[in-house]
Formats: sequence, structure tokens, C-alpha cells
Amino acid sequence: MTAPFDGLVLAGPPLSGPVPVPPPGGLRMVALGDSLTEGLGDPLPGGGWRGWAALLAAGLRPEPGAVELRNLAVSGALTGDVLRRQLPAARGHRPQVAAVVVGANDTLRASYDIHAVSANVDAVLAALAAQGATLLTACLPDPGRMLRLPAPLARPLARRMQSVNEVVHALTERHDAVHVHIADSAWVDDPSMWSVDRLHPSERGHRALAREFHRLLRTDGSALGPPPGAEPQGPPPTRGAQTRWMATKGTAWVLDRCTDLLPDLLRLAAAESRQRRRGGTAELDHRAAAETAAALRALERGWERGDRPALRAVS
Repeated sequence: MTAPFDGLVLAGPPLSGPVPVPPPGGLRMVALGDSLTEGLGDPLPGGGWRGWAALLAAGLRPEPGAVELRNLAVSGALTGDVLRRQLPAARGHRPQVAAVVVGANDTLRASYDIHAVSANVDAVLAALAAQGATLLTACLPDPGRMLRLPAPLARPLARRMQSVNEVVHALTERHDAVHVHIADSAWVDDPSMWSVDRLHPSERGHRALAREFHRLLRTDGSALGPPPGAEPQGPPPTRGAQTRWMATKGTAWVLDRCTDLLPDLLRLAAAESRQRRRGGTAELDHRAAAETAAALRALERGWERGDRPALRAVS
């Protein structure tokens, strides 16, 4: 079903039958990714999440109901999930604007592989670009910094996030995407921009992200409506609500990732400590940079051969 919200048509998972078409002059937008794009941290009064993608979509056209957003993002999604599960539905919607913000969860998995991340994101962007969609991407702050982990634990995660961001930067240029650089944004260190878990934006943070995308899209004429407001409209969560969230969903989130990541992270932390005792971690930095460069070179060889992995994967 669909429901109107601030001049926007929010659509759930794709239904059978023809894809709905917005009114003349309207726009179809899809959002792919994980919990950040799903909207965690920006709750709707009646339940569920709104998030930056809905806030942005409402400002792309001035007419009420002129933008149809299909938000396919799912909490916990990896780049492979976006490629295999979200992309087919996104392509079926034939979007004119497509947001792809993903990769942080990959860094929190023992299965992390920058080569797979690179190939997955490239495939998603290539498939959507082939349909003529304007692409939106973003690079993200590393989870260790946001969670304020001790250095031996935080540094390996930072190294992974830096590699993912380098790949996103390269693919943004390759596919001519509109890019928001969140990783080193000044508001990253502003507590009011983040929800209680320190990993997902608050309503204010979602608004800041939507406003930055809107600013960039307005410069090329893609955003014709007013930008989202900067100030939250909903009340901040109470201390009791924050405590309940951390005791239920927050704890479950941490345990889910610790079960998968913790043994590998402890191994990485031990390697980090050994390198520090030997005089520094430059070798680990160099190794990660070399792997990232190799992953991008592999993509470049595929581009030169004219490979179209995304279209084969989802057709």
C-alpha cells in the first residue's frame, strides 16, 4: 500500500502488476541500502521510520504527490544483499533518482572483503545508471569512531571504512553520481545529530543529510521543491525510551554483530597491538591500501573488457 506524507508517496515492497506512475511532471525515486537509509533514528508518529531519503524526496518537486519514493533499504543489509535482493525491485520501478548508501555493515562482518564490496557496489550503480537514473552516494564515518572504541579495536574498523569510502569515491566518479561526504563532516561530532546508539542519525541528522543532497541536486536543477527544514519536528526521545531501546533492540543489534565480528575483531586488535609494539601500524595501513587499490584495478580491467556483471546478475 502507499500513503501520502508531506507531498510524497511512500511505497513499500513492490506489488504485482504495473508500476505506479506519478502525475505529469512527477518523479520516481528508489533508495537502496541499510538501516541508515531505512530511516532508523527518525521515527514516524504512527510507527516505522521516515529518514533522510523521504525528507529529500519530498523536496525534489513542489507539487504534492509528485514524487513516488520506494525505499527498499533494510536494516543490516550488506552490499551483496543490495545487489541480489534490492536491485531487482529497484530496476523494476525504473527510477529517475536512485540513492545507494551501503557498506558500513560489511566492515562489521568477519566475512569483510573489499574486493566483494567493490564489485557489488559497482554492479548496483552500473545497473541503475544504465536505466538513466541520477545516482546518489555517500561515504560514512567509521563505526569504531562513532562507538568510541579503544584504539586497538577502533583502528581496524577505521581502516576498513576508509577502504570502503575510497571505493565509493572512485565509483562515484566512474558512474557520475551525486556524492555527499559524511565521513569527515563537521556535524559527525555533534551529539544532537545522532540517536542514542551513536550509529544512526537522529531526526536532526537525517535532516542534515537530506539537506546536503538537496543542495547538490538543486545546483543542477534536479531538486525543484523547497529543501527539508533543519529543525526537528518531533520531540526527542525521552531518557526512558532511550534506555528501553538500548535494553532491547540496541542490545540485540550489538549481540548479533559481536557473535559474528568479535572473534575476527579480537584477531585484528591483536595484530594491531603487535604492530604498535614494533614501532607503528604503517604496514597494516599499507596492506589495506594495497588491497583497496587491487580491488579497484580489478574493476577497471572489467570496465575495459566491457563486462556488465550487474545486468547479468539481475536479469
